[in-house]
Amino acid sequence: MSAPRNGAEPPQLHLNVNILNAGVFGGSWRLPGTDGLASYSVDHYTSIAQKAEQASLDAVFLADGPVLDPSVRHRPGNNLEPTTVLARIAAQTDHIGLIGTLSSSYNDPDELARRLGDLDHVSGGRFGWNVVTTAGPVAARNFGRNGEPDHGLRYRRAAAVVERVVASWDERTQAVSPQGRPVVVQAGGSSDGKRLAARVGEVIFSAEQDIDKARSFRTELRSGAASFGRDPDEIVVLPGLSTVLGSTEAEARARRELLDELLPDAYARGRLAGQLGFPLDDLDDDAPIPPGLLREPDEAGGSQTFYRVVRDIIARENPTLRQLLKTLSGGGGHRIVVGTPEQVADDIERWFTHGAADGFNVMPDVLPSGFDDFADHLIPELQRRGLFRTEYSGSTLRHHLGLGLPAVRGSADQPLVSAR
Repeated sequence: MSAPRNGAEPPQLHLNVNILNAGVFGGSWRLPGTDGLASYSVDHYTSIAQKAEQASLDAVFLADGPVLDPSVRHRPGNNLEPTTVLARIAAQTDHIGLIGTLSSSYNDPDELARRLGDLDHVSGGRFGWNVVTTAGPVAARNFGRNGEPDHGLRYRRAAAVVERVVASWDERTQAVSPQGRPVVVQAGGSSDGKRLAARVGEVIFSAEQDIDKARSFRTELRSGAASFGRDPDEIVVLPGLSTVLGSTEAEARARRELLDELLPDAYARGRLAGQLGFPLDDLDDDAPIPPGLLREPDEAGGSQTFYRVVRDIIARENPTLRQLLKTLSGGGGHRIVVGTPEQVADDIERWFTHGAADGFNVMPDVLPSGFDDFADHLIPELQRRGLFRTEYSGSTLRHHLGLGLPAVRGSADQPLVSAR
């Protein structure tokens, strides 16, 4: 377990809830009793956020991309812009952190600095910016480009954009946030992504499936931060965690099996093909993925993080295509834990005490029902074990996370790398 932060109490878990439309599973919107269109209403997000605040979670998290995802034909998408939703959540909550995803590839840094800085100010210091380098040809076409920018170029631009935005925040003399400035959140398992995380990230999302690899990832990031002159304790690593809960193990497994049956096959295949970078049409469902089709991760386009995750599953388990589709269940590649609240708490505690995670970015199987189970039954179990707070002791996101305000790196007049 990591050392106590800020010289205070023993370390405790940090937990966010990812409000991902109807839930992380591709068939979540089809589960009986679930409103498949709820994510098109702002009340869906505010009610989950209020529930998360009652459970004393660190933050709510909204994913986003500057594109209409073609998979909307098979499941609901994320169609409400994050800062708009988070502003509404800020007005209806008092303590919960607010983390929104905005692209560094397709946004202007000066506009980002003002919009996010203002939201941090009016929310009382609760905002965090999830910096993403937008991958994929669909997004590129949406901005009039023939193809996505090179992977390395996207990350060079991201570093320059973040430094310019942060410098702009630090130059504010009016509408200053109570937490100093928004928390910088970042995710990336590629070499470029890890370097960016070590350089500028404060909360780091990951997609590790193996506990030892997750521990090595966290250690590598902390060492990388130190090499940039940063305090390694000022980095919070939160792997993604998909949960399927039941009052008994059999009930939880039956729920998972039903979600697998409800998964639209076209959606699952399209998502996996996008992650692997090649079509699945001519592959045998009952045979493993041919090894010759798999490239080295650093040579892959798109999201190298999830390509690595899927490639590791293939190498470790050698599943047939059919088995691989079921393993992922349309959820993208984050680790899935199925069981009772006590069993899932055991898993969370093991990762935390092993030094593999400072907490988790939680992605319930179905929303809102899966999060209701998480907040009502799993959170109390973690609290009984002394692993999670029972109430907030501060009002800013930095306070929840045990983070101070790091020194400014870079300057506002640093030239940006063009993404074209």
